[in-house]
Amino acid sequence: MNNPTIIVIADYGSGDPSFTEVTLQLKTLIPGATVLPQSTPPFSTINTGFWIYQFGLTKNLSNTSIYSNTAPRREDKGAQANNRGEKLMYAKLKNGFEVIAVNAGYCFSFIKPHIAEFAFVNTANEGSQFRSRDIFPKAVAKMLEKDSSFISETADINLIPDYPKDHIAHIDGYGNIKTTTRLSDLSYTSGQKLIIELNGKRQEGYFTDGSFNVAMGQLAFSPGSSGHDDKFMEIFYRGASASSLFGGLNVEQPFTTSPM
Repeated sequence: MNNPTIIVIADYGSGDPSFTEVTLQLKTLIPGATVLPQSTPPFSTINTGFWIYQFGLTKNLSNTSIYSNTAPRREDKGAQANNRGEKLMYAKLKNGFEVIAVNAGYCFSFIKPHIAEFAFVNTANEGSQFRSRDIFPKAVAKMLEKDSSFISETADINLIPDYPKDHIAHIDGYGNIKTTTRLSDLSYTSGQKLIIELNGKRQEGYFTDGSFNVAMGQLAFSPGSSGHDDKFMEIFYRGASASSLFGGLNVEQPFTTSPM
């Protein structure tokens, strides 16, 4: 195994020691591995699925895979005996990229059209409050070692839900709002004036084909930096924070756009 890179996507929180504990366990099992932590907001399977897609479809990657644990444990509303939770699943994409992730909410939804193989992982899904450290890394190690014994029965891709459009996927450090709406979903023309309604607030903005095609202090609804060949749209406030403009936002909130 040639020093693989593992992107760990989880909702532990930025800087949370849980990332260090999981990294140490992965390094114990896979000593030469490089581990890249990526934090997502608590319980946000939209954000998790968005980044699984964005990273997994990056071109020209080699010897890189994703291990994700965003597990709200909402599949059963009752008490979770023995720390039981959503099941760990395996996906191999059409480009050869491999993903092991907890099958919660929309974690697999963004990569759904790109999945070539989808299966349950042969691992316990209960027995520890910290499954992502104590149980799941062994399956990750087998995946990287090309030991197929970690793969259990095939799963039906059609059971993966479609991700919801017109929702917040991510808010970046500049306050730009990445959305689940793709450029191909829209029929606006460049420069068209819009009303963007989000978080109970209505703001005037412009549909553009590039983020900086608005003047300083104007709001834009434009193709962002994510989405590969079909960009996801961003709500962008040139010179300031779009997130602050709408105030108190959270990922997964819905929004609407309409022509003026």
